[in-house]
Amino acid sequence: MSAPERIDGACYHAAYGFLHHLQAELPSAYRVDGELLTVMGPARRAFWTRNTWLEPFTFEFDSISQAAKRLKELQRNWAAYPFRLARRCAHIQSSLPHVPIKPRAFPFARPSAPMGAFALLDEHTMLASAVCSSPWPNGQIDFVEDKEGPPSRAYRKLWEALVMAGVWPKPGDRCIDAGATPGGWTWVLAGLGASVTAIDRAPLDPAVAAMPGVTYLKHNAFTLKPEDLGPVDWLCSDVICYPEALYEWVRLWLDASLAKNFICTIKMQGKDWDKATTEAFAAIPGSQVLHLWHNKHELTWICCQPEARNNSSRSE
Repeated sequence: MSAPERIDGACYHAAYGFLHHLQAELPSAYRVDGELLTVMGPARRAFWTRNTWLEPFTFEFDSISQAAKRLKELQRNWAAYPFRLARRCAHIQSSLPHVPIKPRAFPFARPSAPMGAFALLDEHTMLASAVCSSPWPNGQIDFVEDKEGPPSRAYRKLWEALVMAGVWPKPGDRCIDAGATPGGWTWVLAGLGASVTAIDRAPLDPAVAAMPGVTYLKHNAFTLKPEDLGPVDWLCSDVICYPEALYEWVRLWLDASLAKNFICTIKMQGKDWDKATTEAFAAIPGSQVLHLWHNKHELTWICCQPEARNNSSRSE
C-alpha cells in the first residue's frame, strides 16, 4: 500500500442535478469524476455544492482491508461516493465503522465529529479527504418527516437551514414568514413557540392559521416597509420572485436594522442562475449562501447574529 499523496487543490461535489451550474462556477477543473470536480489551488467559494473535500489525497492499495485500514488510521467516519466501482466501494464502506444515516427528529445540532469522503478512481486507487465542508454523508441530511401537520414539504428546507445555522427561534421570538402560503414555514416557526406574522396574498392552510401565535396578513410582503411591521427576531422568506427583488427587500431590513436573523430562499428563474445577486447576498457580513439538500433550483441565504446561537448545547 502506497503512502497518501496530497492533492494541491480541493474536490467539489455538485449539488444533486446541478453539475452544470458548478462547472460554470469552476470552469478550471483539473478532472471530473461523476459529479465531483477537482480544482487545483486553494479552496474556493462555490454555491452549487453538496460537499467540498478540503484536503484530498490519493493512495494505492492492494485489498479492501488495506483501503479500510488506511482510512481508519485517519479518523472514524467515512462516506463513500460510488460514482465508479459501486460494489467495491460498498465493500470498503462495510469494513469501516458504521455511520448512522437514519432520519433525525428536528431540532438537533449538527454533528461535531468530522465526516470524511472517499471514491475509487480505479480498482486499486482511492481518492479521499478526511476534512470536508459537510458533516453529513455526501451532504445528505434526512429528517423524520411529519406527514400530518405541515401543509407542504417546504418545511424541510427551513428545518435544514436552521440546523445549518446552529440556531432556531425560541418561544417569544417574533417572526415574519413572507410568501407563507400554504404555511409550511409558518408551521415550523409556530411549532417552535414563536409568534409568526404570515404574509401572503393567498390564504393560509386553515390548520396552520389556527396555530397559537400565528397572525395572517393578506398582502404582498415586498410592498411592506420594515417600519410597517416593526422589529422582528427572524425574517424568513420562501417567496417565488426574482433574486434581485428579494435582495432589494432584504436591504431595506438591513438598512433599518429591524431584523436580527434572516433565512431566505433565493429562487432562480429559468434554466440559468443569478450569480451577481447571489454574490451580493454572500457579501453581507455574517452570511452563508448554500444549496441545501432539500433545495431545488434555488439557494438559501442564512444570516444569523452570533449571540442568537442559543441552541448549540443541544448536541448529538
